[in-house]
Amino acid sequence: MPLLTIPKKLAKTREDLIVLPKIEYKALLKRKGIREIKLSASEKRAIKESEKEFKKGDYLTLDEFERYLERSYPKASRKSHQPLS
Repeated sequence: MPLLTIPKKLAKTREDLIVLPKIEYKALLKRKGIREIKLSASEKRAIKESEKEFKKGDYLTLDEFERYLERSYPKASRKSHQPLS
C-alpha cells in the first residue's frame, strides 16, 4: 500500500479532506452531472494572480463592489420614465 503524506494546511480536520481513487471520482462527477473542464494556461495564470492579490488583501467585498457600480453607473432619473398604460 502506498504511503501518502498530506500537508496540514490542506486538511485542518479529518472532515476537511476526502481521498478517492480517480476512477471513483470520475464516476461521482458523472453521476452528479458535473463536467470537468480543462483550464487554458492563461486561465491558470489568471487564477494564480487573483489568489496572490487576495492574499495581499487586494480585493473588494460585495458591498464595496455594488457601491462602485452605483457610482460608475448611476440609475436613470425616475422622472424620465413614463408609466406604462
